[in-house]
Amino acid sequence: MFKISVWHGDLSDSYLKLATQLGADCIDFGDGSFFPGVKEQGYPDLDEVLKIRQKIRSWGMDINRVTLPNITEKCMRDEEGGEAEIDNACKALQVFGEAGVPIARQRFGDDTFPWMTRRFTTLHRGGYRSRAESRALTEDPAGPPDLEQLELWQQRFCKVYERLVPIAEDYDINLAIHPSDTPNPDTPLGGLGFHRVIDLFPSRNVGYLYCCGTRSQAGGGSLILDEIHNYGRKGRIFMVHLRAVRGSLATAGGFEEVLLDDGDLNMFKILLELKQVGFDGCLNPDHIPALEGDTSGVQHGLAYSVGYIKALIAALAVV
Repeated sequence: MFKISVWHGDLSDSYLKLATQLGADCIDFGDGSFFPGVKEQGYPDLDEVLKIRQKIRSWGMDINRVTLPNITEKCMRDEEGGEAEIDNACKALQVFGEAGVPIARQRFGDDTFPWMTRRFTTLHRGGYRSRAESRALTEDPAGPPDLEQLELWQQRFCKVYERLVPIAEDYDINLAIHPSDTPNPDTPLGGLGFHRVIDLFPSRNVGYLYCCGTRSQAGGGSLILDEIHNYGRKGRIFMVHLRAVRGSLATAGGFEEVLLDDGDLNMFKILLELKQVGFDGCLNPDHIPALEGDTSGVQHGLAYSVGYIKALIAALAVV
């Protein structure tokens, strides 16, 4: 059965108590520099990772997914210092493997083209605000990088994964790649590039952090259902970001992120498709809008999102 993961927050006892009260099963770490040791030596300290995992387990939860130190634009453009980033990512993956973490994500610089859309916030019911993007409002009409630049990105990506995949296999830790966000045309991890990852690296430890919001931004709900069927039946979806969206770049030239019940997506259909392909990992409420009374931790938005997902899971059990 599905589980629910939430962001690590400040990892205080108060936050972990809230996550436990809400019924979360796991904690996700989206910041590659969060763990002690990364800022000092470039990769996490194993003893500190084990302490953090033990603290989370003391609240009845566990770590679901971590993020490796970032591979920045410097590395992806084959500039000086890039090789050290690859070395640190490999050392980090080994540390997380030794700590028994099941999933790791690697972020890559230059996988989005932010100049192709303009980002802003929009108002929704009751006045809550959320992220939106539009192609029409962009101040720079430049297109994507040229073919030579895109091919260099692909070569550098492969160089990183050629180092990471054997480590993932040795420690049986899954490498989950996230799609490009925003999924503008020709983004390296947009629809075509996203699929190419498992073509290039057919290891069973290589797959996806499948983001419903990002893929909906590309083409709407029907695209999500098709991709879940495609990747899920191959066992390549390791976890899921649940993010609701209105519109898409393909249909409206832009999109808005909203609360889980407030967008174009039918979340129940998405969970039903995940169930049909045998997915049994974590669902993570992603990009949660702040509600009235929320501080930086969006506690009200988090409670709403976790409760909504738990209700969907309960309904799914009787289908």
